[in-house]
Amino acid sequence: MKTIGLIGGLSFESTVEYYRLINEEVQRRLGGVHSARMLLYSFDFEDIEKLQHAGRWEEMGHLMAEAGLLLQRAGADFLVIGSNTMHKLAPEVEATVGIPVLHIADATGRAIRAAGIGRVGLLGTSFTMEEPFLKERLEKRFDLSIDIPDASDRREVDRVIYEELVVGSIRDTSRDRYRAIISRLLQQGARGVILGCTEIGLLIGPDDVRAPVFDTTRLHALAAVDEALV
Repeated sequence: MKTIGLIGGLSFESTVEYYRLINEEVQRRLGGVHSARMLLYSFDFEDIEKLQHAGRWEEMGHLMAEAGLLLQRAGADFLVIGSNTMHKLAPEVEATVGIPVLHIADATGRAIRAAGIGRVGLLGTSFTMEEPFLKERLEKRFDLSIDIPDASDRREVDRVIYEELVVGSIRDTSRDRYRAIISRLLQQGARGVILGCTEIGLLIGPDDVRAPVFDTTRLHALAAVDEALV
């Protein structure tokens, strides 16, 4: 079994999910009392959130690359960045480390294509919805059409993530708002929805949506197990 290097704390709520999903899947596949070989570097998300909203991406790129190097030196065989937003900095990490970075968009794109879907809605932080780092990879590598909510809905999706989900606050009112936002995307032609923030799966699941749901956290975690067990 390969050793997974997980860059986490982005937030810790989603890192807990990565750890759980990866270990559950390893045990499911291997049986017995098996669990994953995994190393974790966990950021203080307070620091990261402030840098994100200050636009200090170059500084974060150095921090992310340093975390990747520490995991590599500790024995990780490949890296998993436990955040959609921080994949904006995946190129900086890849340019620094000498081990593969398992990209969250690739795991997601493969699942969407396997479902026979070509047009999907995307929820995530404002960075993920509005910037090209995730959307373009999905569009170019997997020939997908990506729809995002309108400006007002994007603000609400982002607000719920940063004010509620990253601190483990799961509210029915926010679930209802997300359902309504997703419904509008489906009415506009999307045939499924990407939960493109690693905390959204804490709030929204398949039973909340009348179309296929692609939870990037789960898909990324399962891809990590695939790679670890090759």
